[in-house]
Amino acid sequence: MDALTEHRTSHVPQWKLDCVEEIRGLADRYPVIGIAGIRDIPAKQLQGMRRDLKDVAKLIVYRNSLIWRAFDGCDGDIQSMNLHVDDQTALIFTDLNPFKLFSMLESSKTQAPIKAGVSAPHDIVVEGGPTSFAPGPIVGDLQNAGIPARIDKGKVVIRETNVVAHAGEPVSRALSEMLTRLEIFPMTVGLNLRAVCDNGTIMAASLLDIDEEQYVSDITSSVAQAFNLAIAIAYPTAATIHTLLAKASGDARNLGINSAILEPGIIDALLLRAQSQAVALSGSITDPAALGESLQQAIAEKEAVNAADEAKAEETAAEATVDAVEAEGAGEEDAEEKEEEAAEGLGLLFG
Repeated sequence: MDALTEHRTSHVPQWKLDCVEEIRGLADRYPVIGIAGIRDIPAKQLQGMRRDLKDVAKLIVYRNSLIWRAFDGCDGDIQSMNLHVDDQTALIFTDLNPFKLFSMLESSKTQAPIKAGVSAPHDIVVEGGPTSFAPGPIVGDLQNAGIPARIDKGKVVIRETNVVAHAGEPVSRALSEMLTRLEIFPMTVGLNLRAVCDNGTIMAASLLDIDEEQYVSDITSSVAQAFNLAIAIAYPTAATIHTLLAKASGDARNLGINSAILEPGIIDALLLRAQSQAVALSGSITDPAALGESLQQAIAEKEAVNAADEAKAEETAAEATVDAVEAEGAGEEDAEEKEEEAAEGLGLLFG
């Protein structure tokens, strides 16, 4: 150690040097390093978060000055992580994918009461309607907190929905206590991931905040569009070859039928189409003797089927008519019975 280094470190407590070395050692050991804000997280809850993460990540709180010094002595782009070290900070060392780490920390956040003097994170709204409070001094406490209230049918009722604190406004002690009693918890408490270093690549938290459902939907849509494009331009791949062959087979079959190409695979379809055209053409021939025996038989079968369909339709219509008549008759009988009952009632009433 030269004289300058000895002079600079001679007055630095050993525990600080140990912390710096610990940070550097963890940075070398873990591929992913996260910087998280811990402002307004109670110590007890922070300890719980450390326990919850112990199997997947190492959460340690250091002084910012020690973090800056440790990162300055590291190799690569990790030095730029110092730009995200501000306010109250914790370091997270893990093998997890950065996106998975961000999702885990976000899902672990909980709602908490707001303390007096703390700025509202958003507009705090108290809904109008009945409460669980019994009549008493609580009405005055609500009024003092800026929440209009009254007693209605033996219950304390908040008169109307009201914004009791706008975003950025400090919350008074009276309002803080009343929001807690109303079980309104405006604060979101949890580790606020600021940035991650993944094997030397620095990513801000905004890049890690993705909508997984939308992401999956976009990928599915892109795959479908790519598949349709490949089919449209006949681009053979392992995913499209079966569809392309089926499409080619169908196109070839349609071409053969439209061109009347006599092939074993389409001969049955050609014969059926020819028979259908012959039957349709026979309608314009007035002399039945001019038709062949097989064609006459086909025409007779077709006429028999048509006649059967017409008979079935007429039968259905007749049944519907009978049902309607019976329903009308039943309605008239009901009306006559009601008139007779009414007449008997009047007779009894007037003697």
